Amino acid sequence: MNQRPEGIDLAARSRARRRALQALYAWQMSGSPMHAVIDQFRHEQDMEVADLDYFEDLLRGVANHVEVIDEALKPHIDREVAQIDPIERAALRLAVYELKFRPDVPYRVIINEAIEVTKRFGADHGHSYVNGVLDKLAAQVRVAEKRG
Repeated sequence: MNQRPEGIDLAARSRARRRALQALYAWQMSGSPMHAVIDQFRHEQDMEVADLDYFEDLLRGVANHVEVIDEALKPHIDREVAQIDPIERAALRLAVYELKFRPDVPYRVIINEAIEVTKRFGADHGHSYVNGVLDKLAAQVRVAEKRG
């Protein structure tokens, strides 16, 4: 099984991020309350193999800190946050939440996962945009970690 010494199942976390991206996309597009989106996704079959607690933490974290997250993105993007492709915006918001509020997750893991979900669900070159934005942001938010 793909686990870290602390007992975290990395594959389940990856699945949680993929599902969180889809749920965040739905939240952005529908304007539904986050708790309703979480409830909808929680009852889907493939959620059984995802880290449900992490999935919910990501979504609640983005919803609760969306202004802080979008503000952190502004210096590193070339357009308004609302004008970014919805999949890329969702991937960026998830990653920024993790960079700023989940110091237990290495920044390289966060960036790699954001790139992978954007490759899977986003536009052809969306992952390059996400990578560029997150690399610059990580240099500011995770200074000590990036130096090490």
